[in-house]
Amino acid sequence: MILTVTLNAALDVTYQVPDVDWDGVNRVSAVHRRAGGKGVNVARVLAALGQDVLVTGLAGGTTGRAIEDDLRAAGLPAALHPVAADSRTTLVVSERAGTRTALFNEPGPEITPAELAGFVRRYESLLDAAGAVVISGSLPRGVPADTYATLAAVAAGKGVPAIVDADGDPLRHAPKGRPSVVKPNREELARAVPGGSPAEGARALRSQGAGAVVVSMGADGLLAVTEEGTFTARMPYTVRGNPTGAGDSLVAGLALGLVESASWPDSLRRAAALGAAAVAAPVAGDFDPEVYADIHPQIIIT
Repeated sequence: MILTVTLNAALDVTYQVPDVDWDGVNRVSAVHRRAGGKGVNVARVLAALGQDVLVTGLAGGTTGRAIEDDLRAAGLPAALHPVAADSRTTLVVSERAGTRTALFNEPGPEITPAELAGFVRRYESLLDAAGAVVISGSLPRGVPADTYATLAAVAAGKGVPAIVDADGDPLRHAPKGRPSVVKPNREELARAVPGGSPAEGARALRSQGAGAVVVSMGADGLLAVTEEGTFTARMPYTVRGNPTGAGDSLVAGLALGLVESASWPDSLRRAAALGAAAVAAPVAGDFDPEVYADIHPQIIIT
């Protein structure tokens, strides 16, 4: 089983419109509402690939109940820890042509120390049945910036490989927990390790404790600095569409590589293909299987 952690779970709302008029009235051609947050998106992709998953994290209020209802309807097993404050909503506005996408993220609920401690106890027990854990997304208010490092360290203590996908201070702290993989995108890495190239930034995070650092670089593919050396994955062509959730699909591929003990070339090729196929899907947590099948064998690993 692959455990995914979403401390700032959300109800994702996606509006698809033909062309956005930011100064006028827009008619929405399609609306999608469903449970989201990065870990939830990762779980959706893994479930679509036939993997056993379990979603955990924090959820509260009316929005939290809507998140749990949607996970249940989607057949995604969940063990969310209840909190008093209302969970957040996110809004994506995507032009149908796929040329522009805008994402609006609410900050999320205020979490008390007692609520966080209760979650950590539950998380530790859930790790007993996990082959890998994905810890990803933003932190809600009240949660310390080093929490992902703590969760990764707990997993390491139980022999469970962890992937951390975060930004800002949570990313900077993450290597201290010795996760198996840290997965920033190029911009997140530059904020965490200012100056230098992506390879230099990745090596810096790895020197601080991360087992490997995989940097997603959009149409430029992937860069991975690992214990076996440095790898790049080059994309054969650019997929246009909605990039929201592409990084989550990529992380799903990396998590699958961990539980299967796949080689780095195989793991990176699958991860890059899933990320590209997610761009072709209308909402985060989905991927286009035809795009995946087409692009996977064409990705070049060096």
